[in-house]
Amino acid sequence: MDQSLSLKYDMLVPRYTSYPTAPHFNESVTGAVYADWLRALPADTDLSLYFHIPFCDSMCWFCGCYTKIVKRYEPVAGYLEVVLDEIDLVADTLPARFAASHLHWGGGSPTMLTGEDWMRILDKLRARFDVTADAEVAVELDPRTATEDYVRALSAAGVNRASIGVQDFHPEVQAAINRIQPYDMTRRVVDWLRGNGIPDLNMDLLYGLPHQTVDRVVDMVDKAVTLAPARIALFGYAHVPWMKSHQKMIHEADLPGTEARWRQFEAAADRLVELGYVRIGLDHFALPDDALAVSLRRGRLHRNFQGYTADQAPAMLGFGASAIGYLPQGYVQNISPLKAFRESVEGGTLPIARGFALSDEDRLRRTVIERIMCDLAVDLDDLAPGRDFAAEMARLAPLADDGIVALDGGRITVNADARPFVRLVAAAFDAYLKQGEQRHSKAV
Repeated sequence: MDQSLSLKYDMLVPRYTSYPTAPHFNESVTGAVYADWLRALPADTDLSLYFHIPFCDSMCWFCGCYTKIVKRYEPVAGYLEVVLDEIDLVADTLPARFAASHLHWGGGSPTMLTGEDWMRILDKLRARFDVTADAEVAVELDPRTATEDYVRALSAAGVNRASIGVQDFHPEVQAAINRIQPYDMTRRVVDWLRGNGIPDLNMDLLYGLPHQTVDRVVDMVDKAVTLAPARIALFGYAHVPWMKSHQKMIHEADLPGTEARWRQFEAAADRLVELGYVRIGLDHFALPDDALAVSLRRGRLHRNFQGYTADQAPAMLGFGASAIGYLPQGYVQNISPLKAFRESVEGGTLPIARGFALSDEDRLRRTVIERIMCDLAVDLDDLAPGRDFAAEMARLAPLADDGIVALDGGRITVNADARPFVRLVAAAFDAYLKQGEQRHSKAV
């Protein structure tokens, strides 16, 4: 692929972990609306549950998450009590006792919780939901603060997948993003996880960080693969200091340019494929026998706020400050300020700040965008026979001229070599894009 296209299409577009994307959520979706949506769920609906732990003990300067820096355990303990109450509040609103097959903790850093906390929260969930015997129970883990006793506690609570934040192994890069995490530290935690019966590991890597080069990024991949994670997410660093003020600590002069980012991504992706990983959508990689790769082969891959997923549940309930969930009717997002979140739950009100009620048009466009993001292809004639997509096809025409996408009647296929541009192809079907484009990250 002509690398000059990375400059031509150097623009801001969403990552499309939802459609419509979060900047378009609005305050018309309230706690009362969420309660109605919960009550309308059929009793046989399979659920996913997501929990946001918005605390870290230090700030990584690359971070784009909602998090608070704390040096004491007391705020974390108080927050956990509120989340436990929120679980009861949601379960009491549901019309039945529901099954849950995917449970995921993100942050911030869930590693701020103690081993006893994990037993309490998993016991609560099993008391209020039918957590299936084969449920995936996944936790994001920070190797800098984890201990072997903590890992044992995760295993005893039933955790069976851990997602390890790495970003990069090079000391100069780590210093530039304020995350010192030597390779041996990560390897030790991986050994603890596998030694304590948590076999399934994800790993997050970043390209486009300060002081990264193609050679350093390839070395990063090689080191990561020695730890044999089942899944690797290779994200491009999104430098948005106008949204995340701590990113101002990263010197823009040290960041690679657009073409350099392209070369880093392509070199890292090629190396992962060479080492036996299957490319999943835009930026994920998985071993061939992992559920993510199996879902891709079967045409059952999905995308949600955690990225690409094998999760087939039609509803995900979010718990904790700023957590996002989705139901057949639309999206909901919890209140972010911790004080307001606590006051809402303690007052017996579902702590919803905003959301988005989906129309049939939104659902159609969401399906088109998800298939493009997951399969790099979609057949509009199969999805919506007789529907006129002339305006969208016209937006795709320049991408077709540049060899990024092939158009054959209603069938759209992203060129495999143009995978980094897939978000641009998806954006052709985004009816809301212009309203919030300045809040998105670079396309490549």
